[in-house]
Amino acid sequence: MGILIEISSALCLLAGSFLCISGGVGILRFPDFYTRMHAVGVTDTLATGLILLGLILQNPDGLVILKLIMILLMTLFISPATSHALANAAMHNGLMPVLDKKK
Repeated sequence: MGILIEISSALCLLAGSFLCISGGVGILRFPDFYTRMHAVGVTDTLATGLILLGLILQNPDGLVILKLIMILLMTLFISPATSHALANAAMHNGLMPVLDKKK
C-alpha cells in the first residue's frame, strides 16, 4: 500500500509541476491579456490542487494534512474569483481583447 501512495504522490506532483510550467508558457505565448489570464488562471488552480494533493499523500501527520486541505479549499475558492475580478476590472477600464482580423 505504501508504494502505491508514493507513486500517486509523485504523479500528482509531476503533473502539477507540468501545469505550472505550461501556465508560464501561456503567459509568454498568448497574444492578449485575457487569453494569458485564462491560461494562468486555469492551470494555476489545477496545478495547485495537484501539488497540494501530492503533498497530502506524502505526509501522515493529521495537522499538516488539515492545513494543506485548508490551503487547497481557499485556493479553489479564491483563484477563480480573483481571475474574474481581474478580467472584470480590465474590461471596465477599456482593455479590449485582441480579435482575429481575418475575413
